[in-house]
This record gives sequence, structure tokens and C-alpha cells, in this order.
Amino acid sequence: IQRIMAEEKWEGKAVAELAGTGAEEAWSALEDFCNLQKWFPIDTSYRLEGVPGQPGLTRYCASNVKGTIMWAKEKLLSIDPLQRCLSYEIVDNNLGFKSYVATLQVLPIHEGGCKIEWGFVSDPVEGWSFQDLKGYVESTIQFMANKIQLASSSLAAA
Repeated sequence: IQRIMAEEKWEGKAVAELAGTGAEEAWSALEDFCNLQKWFPIDTSYRLEGVPGQPGLTRYCASNVKGTIMWAKEKLLSIDPLQRCLSYEIVDNNLGFKSYVATLQVLPIHEGGCKIEWGFVSDPVEGWSFQDLKGYVESTIQFMANKIQLASSSLAAA
């Protein structure tokens, strides 16, 4: 009898707080699924297919890393503006991901601020440890939060 073991999934969550930035403001940045380069440390992001704001929308994201184009195609699985939540999966890439689904949600917190939660479930990623992926998600959500806060404060100052 042969026993096939399923590889264990990696699951994690990172949270970033945005003091002074309302949940609606932060959500308006994240729900713009195909303009990720505004908030995310990548060179380009654009729509490949689908209807903006609707499940099935697919984006292409890429960055030049030391002369190599690193890319992913990501498909919007669900989006709920009332709950300020979206989920997407990586459908194709050259980054080593076999299966990856992420959920981002914006939640209001005290005194007009908000927090962004980014949860993920992934197969183990070729060339990465779980800590590498978790660290990447944590640093990226902080980068996004800082960019959103900067945009928010510059709008408030205008």
C-alpha cells in the first residue's frame, strides 16, 4: 500500500495599522486591483482580462530584479466593498509559487484610523522558507501602509 502525503500548507497573517487614515480611504487604494504599483514595491501592474471590481479580473504584475523580470498573474476571487475585503490567487508566475491565495481586509480602529490584514495560504514555495514568505508579507504590508498614509496625509494637506 502506497501512502501519498499531501504537502503541508503555509498559512500566515500580517497586520499594519494606519493611524489617522480612515478605513474607506485605505480601501479605495486596495480595491483598485490593477494599479498595485501605486502601493506595492513593483514596477508595473495592469489588467489582462475581466471587468474592474468583479471576480475574475486578472492582473499582471512585474519587477526587474537585478536584470531578471520577476512576474505573476493574479486573479481576483472575491471582492466585498461593504466588508472592505478581497481575495486573489496567483494563477501563473516565475517566482516559485504553485498555489497561493491571499485575503486583504481593511478594518476601522480607534480614533479614525484603520488596519490592513493580509492573510495567505500557500503551498511551500520553491527556494523560500515559510519565514521568508511571512517576512516578505510583513515588510510589504508595512510598505503599502506607509504609501497609503503618505497619500492620505498629502490629500488632507491639499
